[in-house]
Amino acid sequence: MSGKSDRSGTLRPLLGDPTDGIDPYLPDNGNLGYRVTRYDLDLEYKVDSNRLSGEAVITATTINELGRFALDLSDALRVEKITVNGKRPSRHSHRNRKLSITPATPLAPGAAMTIAIRYSGQPRPIRGTWGEVGWEELTEGALCANQPNGAASWFPCDDHPSSKAPYRISVTTDSPYYAVANGVLTRKRTRASQTTWTYDQVEPMATYLAGVQIGAYSKVTLAKRPVPVHAVLPDRLRHNLASSFDRQVQMMEAFREMFGPYPFPEYTVVITDDDLEIPLEAQGFSTFGANHCTADHRWERLIAHELAHQWFGNSLTLFRWQDIWLHEGFACYAEWLWSEWSGGPSAEELALRYHERLRNLSQDLVIGDPGPEKMFDDRVYKRGALTLHALRAQIGGDKFFELIKDWVSSYRYGTVTTGDFTSLAARHSHTSLDQLWQQWLFDERLPGFPYA
Repeated sequence: MSGKSDRSGTLRPLLGDPTDGIDPYLPDNGNLGYRVTRYDLDLEYKVDSNRLSGEAVITATTINELGRFALDLSDALRVEKITVNGKRPSRHSHRNRKLSITPATPLAPGAAMTIAIRYSGQPRPIRGTWGEVGWEELTEGALCANQPNGAASWFPCDDHPSSKAPYRISVTTDSPYYAVANGVLTRKRTRASQTTWTYDQVEPMATYLAGVQIGAYSKVTLAKRPVPVHAVLPDRLRHNLASSFDRQVQMMEAFREMFGPYPFPEYTVVITDDDLEIPLEAQGFSTFGANHCTADHRWERLIAHELAHQWFGNSLTLFRWQDIWLHEGFACYAEWLWSEWSGGPSAEELALRYHERLRNLSQDLVIGDPGPEKMFDDRVYKRGALTLHALRAQIGGDKFFELIKDWVSSYRYGTVTTGDFTSLAARHSHTSLDQLWQQWLFDERLPGFPYA
């Protein structure tokens, strides 16, 4: 298998190489034969009619000779024009959420490839095993909830978590509305009744973490240094912001202390005017519903969870979906660490509480490979967190936090696997961790509680 060695010495396949195969959890997503190196998206959205017009310019490099290649794109969007390196392709087809393109002449291995696609339509979520994901129309606005395969609902892409690239996202919408996208706002221009918001996302980003949020919002700055922290929300919810999100800045301080530097230039919390069942993470921002902006701290653990994903999931992104515990287990354990740091129940108290709950549930899930139907099962989150608590109990708190900082630093902006983490952890332990990994990640039966 073509690939490169990672720090653990294992051979990791190069994304896009035909010998890689496709992630079995999402066999219809992702594409072979090339690597995307940049996305430039120019979008125009009409809120009242849920009408999206876009032009995507995708820069890529071929891996092998390409006589034909594919991108992921929802059938709800109509392709109007395609060029490859400035030339119209000899043919293309668009069905079953695959846009297949045959360039005018085959592309040599290692060739630069610029694909420009103009498209439009009424975007809608993609239905699948996990319900509806992707572009979602709100009462007055829109949001993107892509995980795991919804990015293709609003732009053509190589929709696989290991396909990370920088982005420029430009959103034009009616002037009363505020548009949020990934990265730093580099330009805002108003002409007549429309405003264009341009964001640059310099750090590589997975497609499922790309997002656009549009609504009747205004911006509040919660902190300017050392990391700018903002909230974007309807004016009617401002009176609850100080009650529900008042510890956001302290969370940032705590996680920087525990995990290392915040990986992006700034962090934004978007609060929609609609209620949402669960919060959503995206790179550089998180989205909460109006129901999460209350006059108390009842949702504080979720606020901590979404912030923690900026390190675990957004900077460090899984290479394959079977390793989702590397995202959710870490973010869940961050909830417990925040509680401990802020004077609430300790991580050990919370770990014991959830261990008792898991004991009363079915013992039929392998956390290290839960299967596509169960990869968002809450047991993956809680047992993933307990795995980290077991590791902390075995190697000690000082070694544990040294390991976490090393993990975050060593794979910053990259893709990771469980093997990467277990190999790195071995360097921070004086004893073998093989039994711990087997019991907690690969055995169905829940181990006994890991007392320190």
